[in-house]
Amino acid sequence: MAVKVKNKNSFGARAQKDFFRNWVLYLMVAPVVIYFFMFAYMPMYGVVIAFQNFRPAVGIAGSDWVGFDHFTRFFQGPFFVRTVRNTLILNVQLLFWGFPAPIILALLMNEVKNKFFKRSVQTITYMPFFISTVVVVGMITEFTISTGLINDIIVFLGGSRRNLLAAPELFRRIFVTSQIWQNAGWGTIIYLAALSSIDEQLYEAAMIDGAGRFRRLISITIPGIMPTIVILLILRMGSMMSIGFEQIILMQTPITFETSDVISTYVYRVGLLGANFSFATAVGLFNSVINFMLIIAANAISRRVNETSLW
Repeated sequence: MAVKVKNKNSFGARAQKDFFRNWVLYLMVAPVVIYFFMFAYMPMYGVVIAFQNFRPAVGIAGSDWVGFDHFTRFFQGPFFVRTVRNTLILNVQLLFWGFPAPIILALLMNEVKNKFFKRSVQTITYMPFFISTVVVVGMITEFTISTGLINDIIVFLGGSRRNLLAAPELFRRIFVTSQIWQNAGWGTIIYLAALSSIDEQLYEAAMIDGAGRFRRLISITIPGIMPTIVILLILRMGSMMSIGFEQIILMQTPITFETSDVISTYVYRVGLLGANFSFATAVGLFNSVINFMLIIAANAISRRVNETSLW
């Protein structure tokens, strides 16, 4: 009986053949791979300074190892509770109010039959995404000062003037509202693409069966985009301990630190302004580990509940 011997080089030969056949595609993806390798993976080596008393003069190799001292100092420090609390509260509010916003906007635009009006609304709603953060904060500042437009409306309704951005209790509302205004329109692009992939025959069959617009929305539209919603929700859960510091650090003042100071702004102050690189790296590493654990947990729960997951 003849025994068939597998060619050990078959995989390598197939890979080489595939490379020469699709070399143009590999060439197109090469800049992206190089970018992430240089700016996302290579800098990960610097994480080791979180366990060192890093001194730039002697470098990583010459710095003393201190173990988990920086982590312990952060956990026992006066800013741990405040920064973690503010980070979580802002992210939960963004998740509760900001995550459904592009979904609702996409569902509303999907019901519009006039293509010109639909494209006009879509263009207007995602234009704020391209506005610079500095410009956005400048607009917020002008609108919320005591002589700004919002105060004019408050006075018209019987209220009194005050600098809204200097009120700690209003900082989170202003920040979340500005984030929704800036990002909701851009987020609808993904959901509109998902909506366009739903088979129109399902809607026709539902209409023949007597299903109204709301029933079609509940039974066809939302289930059709649910995998997209779940995937984006999992990715969003992976950044629950992170929040962009650019807008916050431009908006916050010492008066609003109690509600505006988050982990990213704390790392900026300690690491860059205070030149305490090891301590700042330890705080950032703690933040990344928590995010990693959250995305693993969210993916596992999603896979068990509705069999939709990233992996």
